Amino acid sequence: MQSLYDLNYEQMGDFAQSMGWKRFRGHQIFQWLYRERVTDVDAMTNLSKETRSILKERFVIDPLKVVKKQVSFDGTTKFLFQTEDGSLLESVMMVFDYGRSVCVSSQVGCNMGCAFCASGLTKKRRNLTSGEMVAQFLNIQRELDKEGQRLSHIVVMGTGEPFDNYENVMNFLATVNHDRGLGIGSRHITISTCGVVPRIYEFADEHTQYNLAISLHAPNDELRSKLMPINQAYPLSELMKAIRYYGQENNRRLTFEYILLKGVNDQPQHARQLSQLLHGLNAYVNLIPYNSVDEKQFKSVTRQEAMVFYDLLMKNNVRCTIRKEHGQDIDAACGQLRINEIKKGLGQ
Repeated sequence: MQSLYDLNYEQMGDFAQSMGWKRFRGHQIFQWLYRERVTDVDAMTNLSKETRSILKERFVIDPLKVVKKQVSFDGTTKFLFQTEDGSLLESVMMVFDYGRSVCVSSQVGCNMGCAFCASGLTKKRRNLTSGEMVAQFLNIQRELDKEGQRLSHIVVMGTGEPFDNYENVMNFLATVNHDRGLGIGSRHITISTCGVVPRIYEFADEHTQYNLAISLHAPNDELRSKLMPINQAYPLSELMKAIRYYGQENNRRLTFEYILLKGVNDQPQHARQLSQLLHGLNAYVNLIPYNSVDEKQFKSVTRQEAMVFYDLLMKNNVRCTIRKEHGQDIDAACGQLRINEIKKGLGQ
């Protein structure tokens, strides 16, 4: 059955009206889901028994169950979820100075085929519904509720390509961003894409305040095509044209994600090429130490090697940061926990 989480605030009101109820009934249901965070329709005590019966016949609330949780010494927590059709997906909660951020998956598996990524070790089985994305957030938030803590940021950077599941992702964000829902501020929400050019144009025309991150990982077409097959469909010239259009339409600073792979994309010439590629953009580069994946041959750079690359970018007027490593004592790489459990035969 469909989850109540699949309906954003406006859709909930539309549903209420379609049932012959007052639109305010949708508002009440929404409040129960996101302010009270109930997981049982019968807990919605200001609804009539008849209304609750209809909801139970048509909807489930939470479409996920937690099957495993890993907690790192630094507070990073990985959650492995199972869907009603037996699919596995994972989400990560990370602790920062500015708050707690959750990394949400958007697909079961991934078809992008990036050479270094654990998420792509299994092909995409299907898109996640918006409700399954909401459920990732809420399951983690309910854990934090016990401690009086709150998730403050969302990154859609887990397994899957968000712009390959565009409508469901945007619907999910409409719910978590809504002030009568979870109230996560637009500027605390980031969507990452590996470069689905048509969707970047579409996203630009939405004029949201969400942050956009581009998974770049290489400064030239030859290397990027080897690392990221999507570059063969949308080479850097097309990608950068779309990015500049986004910048013109939204006047928002862009983030470029750049995983440092030892001996592959971390040389001085790569830093110079990256500086030239990003010249004139309102952007910064997030340099990411690579989390090793057993099935991949890539290795991470040392902290000192990362600093050399960082210094070269800064000297060429490219603002950048080196991302702090999280969860090194658990299955740190994106998608790794899910892959390990699939190998054990837990799910798909």
